[in-house]
Amino acid sequence: MIYKKNKLKIDRFDISSITKKYKTPIYCYSLKKIKENIQNLKKHFKKINPLICYAVKANSNLKLLKEIKKNNLGADVVSGGELMKVLKAGIKPKKIVFSGVGKISEEIEYAISKNILLINAESKSEILEIEKIAKKKKKIVDVGIRLNPNTDAKTLTQISTGKKENKFGVDQKVFLKLINIVKKSKNMNLKCLSVHIGSQILNHKPYQNMLKVVNRVIKLSNYKFEYIDLGGGMGIDYDHNNSKLDLKKYSRDIEKFLKINNCKIIFEPGRSIIGNTAVLITKIIYIKEGFKKDFVILDAAMNDLMRPALYGAKHKIIPLKRIKKKSKKIYEFVGPVCESTDTFATVKNYQKLNEKDYLIICDVGAYGISLSSNYNVRPKPLEVLIKKSKIQILSKRQKISDLM
Repeated sequence: MIYKKNKLKIDRFDISSITKKYKTPIYCYSLKKIKENIQNLKKHFKKINPLICYAVKANSNLKLLKEIKKNNLGADVVSGGELMKVLKAGIKPKKIVFSGVGKISEEIEYAISKNILLINAESKSEILEIEKIAKKKKKIVDVGIRLNPNTDAKTLTQISTGKKENKFGVDQKVFLKLINIVKKSKNMNLKCLSVHIGSQILNHKPYQNMLKVVNRVIKLSNYKFEYIDLGGGMGIDYDHNNSKLDLKKYSRDIEKFLKINNCKIIFEPGRSIIGNTAVLITKIIYIKEGFKKDFVILDAAMNDLMRPALYGAKHKIIPLKRIKKKSKKIYEFVGPVCESTDTFATVKNYQKLNEKDYLIICDVGAYGISLSSNYNVRPKPLEVLIKKSKIQILSKRQKISDLM
């Protein structure tokens, strides 16, 4: 994403041409960037040769899933609907892992019938439910157990998943008990120890601590796991200040772990594959003068991009066209939804803006469209993909009539 003659271009494609053809807000993705991100992960973890299962919850657009599948990735799903989608996208069942704390019976039954690689269970009750269904279907099911390692990922509280107060996984004591339950079962094979400590992690040390805990639990269990599923959580540079996770250090830590434990590694990255591949193009409806700041009211709202309202997450906002003139006012970028939390950012020393100008909200590929809603009876936005020098429609803008 660069400016050429003060006009924004993505993969040499002039973004202003999209605004001339389509109504905003628009999610715009770069296929080139998706491929680069996948290759970057494969390059850094080449020695480990992990099974990379894309975390579908980050973005479940079917056409994007088909592009991801072409890069030889598997999928991590957390619902029956996601499982159906990845199968429809052509991802092989033996590259699919089913995670999540609350799988209902019908979802477990569907997963078993499709012979997926693993169902990662997160409680004793779920283990017993899998066994009951497998017995009824006269099948032997490959399962994993998710360990809660009580490791602080040093990330946003709302996206932490690996501490003892989080709902995910089971503690060491319960984990060891569940191993014995599965070992006695005639309808389950225990194949995997699964773990996931959180999201948007930019420091390798939480992963280092997690691997120490996993190593200790494996020793205590005296069990040979075929797979260790290390989850995802690798962060991206939302601030655009070159803060990146050191993948080399993380890779070296895993290599040391594998010298002690002979197993296959599974990763479940979502954000690191799709997060920085998309922008949200939005138009200024009004600029409303306030007491100490001006409210820049956009046609994109919290229903289009929920992360700032949900987590207080920050996304860089840049103009479609750059000018040198600066505003003397503080700008608060807000949406039109009837909520005070429908706000994106407050910025000083921004360039002078006018009503009807276009702005770009950056790094919205992960948990952007997937968390979008029809709140205030607002249609979901258009999604497009820049594919070389062409634009492909990923999903059409909803019409108001669709919501009636």
